[in-house]
Amino acid sequence: MSYAIAQAAERSGLSIDTLRYYERIGLVEPPARDSGGRRSYSDEDLAWLEFLTKLRTTGMPIRMMREYAQLRMRGVGTEARRQQILIDHRKDVLERIAELQGCLAVLNYKIDLYGNRLEASA
Repeated sequence: MSYAIAQAAERSGLSIDTLRYYERIGLVEPPARDSGGRRSYSDEDLAWLEFLTKLRTTGMPIRMMREYAQLRMRGVGTEARRQQILIDHRKDVLERIAELQGCLAVLNYKIDLYGNRLEASA
């Protein structure tokens, strides 16, 4: 299946400007072009965009995403470095999750504290 840039943007949840930006900085290879010269995204392109979105959502810096993307484009022989990038990023994500869990515990404590005060005053 092929998708025009507006369809790819809608399906990926990214803006058209973001798709063009990702192409410009080398996160995605230039997509195929249709007979009218318009970008035509494949299902494989959309799967890659979904993966990039996950990396970005989890806080991976653009420079690391670019390194990963360049290695992916080079293909065979780059698997060890790509794996290491993901292992390092997973470590960062787990540290962030632990930090957020601590913040959530404080929020829960405060919510319970106010709930108890409200019950006592009722």
